Amino acid sequence: MDSQSAVHFISELPDRRGGGRIPGLRKELWEESKKLWEVAGPAACTRLAFYGMGVVSQAFAGHLGDRELAAVAIAVTVISGLNLGFFLGMASAMETLCGQAFGAKQYSMLGIYLQRSWLVLLIFAVLLSPTYIFSGQVLTALGQPVELSREVGLVSMYLLPLQFCYAILLPLLKYLECQRKNWVAGVTTTVAFPVHVVLTWLLMHYFRLGVFGAAMALNLSWGLSLVVLLWYALGGGCPETWNGLSAFAFVDLKDFVKLSAASGVMI
Repeated sequence: MDSQSAVHFISELPDRRGGGRIPGLRKELWEESKKLWEVAGPAACTRLAFYGMGVVSQAFAGHLGDRELAAVAIAVTVISGLNLGFFLGMASAMETLCGQAFGAKQYSMLGIYLQRSWLVLLIFAVLLSPTYIFSGQVLTALGQPVELSREVGLVSMYLLPLQFCYAILLPLLKYLECQRKNWVAGVTTTVAFPVHVVLTWLLMHYFRLGVFGAAMALNLSWGLSLVVLLWYALGGGCPETWNGLSAFAFVDLKDFVKLSAASGVMI
């Protein structure tokens, strides 16, 4: 081989090697992206659907009047939204625990963690109920108009059932997500969203229930999603991880509370 041919041969080596790596890299990226979106896609749909329900309720309330719009917006995004953020954080403690248990093939522990999370979040749901009950008085003390504060307090009281729905539904979503079964939640909430639009229209405009109808539509839509997901998870959809109610759920509750509360405050 002469010097010119040798130089030409060497100059082509990186292209041949790179050409072999790039298709392999693309395949790996594609496979990893599919795994990521199997979890992230349904989770994003679930969040968007639940957030969209609140937006729909506020949009319909806007047709009733400025005060009704302000009352529903404050009750949904401030009062209920603050508690939702806290419960989201508390439920996220399950991500670490359930992820470790699933990786270690201790599948039955996922059901135990779910029950512990339900116990802890239901207790906090009771403790945080005054944020709904006394929201009107708090807003008045903060300088908001009396009539608006009274209306917000009324809507917040109607939304109180949503507080306990958060406590059960959010840990259930994490439980399914850790098993890569959150596609069930994605499908359920995607179907529940148009149902919520119809319910809101019926209760607020057809039956003329006003802000009460807006709150009840939210309660019913979230409750419908909860019932469907409970039916799936506890009715045979997760046979490896759900073995029924267990007394072990009451064990190590103190440590679970610490982890959940810290996550809740962080969020």
